Amino acid sequence: MEYRKLGASGPEVSALSFEAGTFGGSGPLFGAWGDTGVREARRMVDTALDAGITLFDTADVYSAGASESVLGEAVRGRRDRLLISTKAGLPTGDGPGEAGTSGPRLVRAVEAALTRLGTDRIDLFQLHAFDAAVPVEEVLETLDGLVRAGKVRHVGVSNFAGWQLMKSLAAADRDGRPRYTAHQVYYSLVGRDYEWDLMPLARDQGVGALVWSPRGWGRLTGRIRRGRPLPAGSRLHATADYGPPVDPELLYDVVDVLDELAAETGRTVPQVALNWLLSRPTVASVIIGARDGEQLRQNLGAVGWSLTPEQTARLDAVSHRPAPYPHFPYERQEGFARLNPPVLPLPGAAA
Repeated sequence: MEYRKLGASGPEVSALSFEAGTFGGSGPLFGAWGDTGVREARRMVDTALDAGITLFDTADVYSAGASESVLGEAVRGRRDRLLISTKAGLPTGDGPGEAGTSGPRLVRAVEAALTRLGTDRIDLFQLHAFDAAVPVEEVLETLDGLVRAGKVRHVGVSNFAGWQLMKSLAAADRDGRPRYTAHQVYYSLVGRDYEWDLMPLARDQGVGALVWSPRGWGRLTGRIRRGRPLPAGSRLHATADYGPPVDPELLYDVVDVLDELAAETGRTVPQVALNWLLSRPTVASVIIGARDGEQLRQNLGAVGWSLTPEQTARLDAVSHRPAPYPHFPYERQEGFARLNPPVLPLPGAAA
């Protein structure tokens, strides 16, 4: 396993991290992901630890807190061998104070998470979404207090727009509050929007990316093919509307190249898709989930090898989509690009 610094000021984390979203799965979304109980969760944690994974991610909305509870039981007795990341901010109920990132809500969320996880600290606490109703100064003051109390070690965010993250970082610097060291983001071969604003911001500000749904919300499994119906067991039957939209033709084109590279490398389609992500700028860790131990072991095969520059370039080319404004002049015109060099090579540039 490879280990990387999480942003400029975060802990060292494994290049692959474990998503506990299948733990205790219930409801239309998380039930479709999986319903791993404590016994199987322990075995999966064993497998992950043996492979060198150190970061385990969950959230309070995953199966109404059951994911945190099962993860807490699964890591009992080896808490010091790993890092726990959890998130809060999305609604957990319809009542007052059950949504958002106000100071009191965050304090209650952390206390509840500590209880469910059976631990005295959260290594990385992330805001699951931006709350437009709460001043960023209030959020940062609350997080500062939680860090000073030792209940939270590092703070991060998830699903923020660039201006939301930059506003928060600027306020943290101005007021001497803890900076967000991580941004948990959607990024995959069929969803590269992260690259336009958030990746340059992350590089400039020292924020590490934790990648969620690296297989395109279950689309890059190798089982979804052009001209074939959706496989009967695919979770997309129940969860497609919850996840990021994907152009079908883009998906099929990408899978065609993944097939070629899987044959060339002797790896599986998902392993190739995950390996491509591990080489991207600012990516600190790619979060992998699994329904069972066998699927976990398959995903672990994404590390310990590398695509060649030529193979990476083929995936870059097939998955590329034209840049939106205001980014397209910097992609298309040398004069713009000279003033603001891109983080990634421009399309068609030599590998």
